[in-house]
Amino acid sequence: MSNLDTAPKNFLVSWEEIHRNSKALAWRLHGQADWKGIIAITRGGMVPACIVARELDIKLIETLCISSYDHKNQRSAKTLKEADLANDGEGWLVIDDLVDSGNTFVIARDMLPKAHYACIYAKPKGAETTDTYITEVSQDTWIHFPWDLEAQYSAPIADSQKKA
Repeated sequence: MSNLDTAPKNFLVSWEEIHRNSKALAWRLHGQADWKGIIAITRGGMVPACIVARELDIKLIETLCISSYDHKNQRSAKTLKEADLANDGEGWLVIDDLVDSGNTFVIARDMLPKAHYACIYAKPKGAETTDTYITEVSQDTWIHFPWDLEAQYSAPIADSQKKA
């Protein structure tokens, strides 16, 4: 059984919401430092990182590939690609969509201890691993991001009552 199957709360995020919250993240980060660039945690951090980069006029974006999820489960995190930096992350923003357990940011902080860590959503177990976030959600919530969803037909309520 997966996290998706056992999570009692499902939170669907629209494209508009991810854009609005990414822009809110940019507002919080604006003026905190003269950012050298952004390191997007792939894949979930790429969309927020692009929006933050646009809003803060940051042209340099690097990726750090840490895999800890598939479409249903959280699993042990593993690094697939490190960010190509010659320093300890000082002046850099590390951006992800969500901090859940905090494992991804813990791994990233080992590599880039002086970077600033930011995300859109934070769950209680991982909140202390991020420096800046927009919204806290409960640990038992599964967040469905718009890049994982597609619109599909939904039967009218009246149809389901006819069969009963």
